[in-house]
Amino acid sequence: MKPLVSIIMGSTSDLPILSKAAKFLDEMEVPFEMNALSAHRTPAEVEKFARTAEERGLKVIIAAAGMAAALPGVIAALTPLPVIGIPIASTLDGKDALYSIVQMPPGISVATMGINGAMNAAVMAVQILSLSDQNIKQRFDKYREGLKEKIVKANEDLKEVSYKFKVN
Repeated sequence: MKPLVSIIMGSTSDLPILSKAAKFLDEMEVPFEMNALSAHRTPAEVEKFARTAEERGLKVIIAAAGMAAALPGVIAALTPLPVIGIPIASTLDGKDALYSIVQMPPGISVATMGINGAMNAAVMAVQILSLSDQNIKQRFDKYREGLKEKIVKANEDLKEVSYKFKVN
């Protein structure tokens, strides 16, 4: 089984955040890989990874980084594959990473999630894969229906919450 998605982190200290993406991809039965690569500390390895990603069968790359957060943009500059960037809150509450990832020059795009938004990055990756894989689409549709059911149930449960002046 070849991975369809690659989760790249600038440092393994980002793993607690990226584990949310990994867990969701697991639940959706999407094969993925995980690597730690740094645009600043391992630039040659980042370049090799990005330039070979498509030929290795990858379809989507999730790249997370904090601080200067060059990793998603550098990868996007070196591959035609969609790159989903996750700014990590390490300094300046993650705003530095957010600005770095979201402010890409014209022609080099990164789909940027919110700060520490690993779950939504995985959701976006699955949505992209759903365009060409009906099995993934069916699992994703079931997941989305479950979200709806969860909120409907929560709303029903709220009817049981009692306050002196609450009107049902």
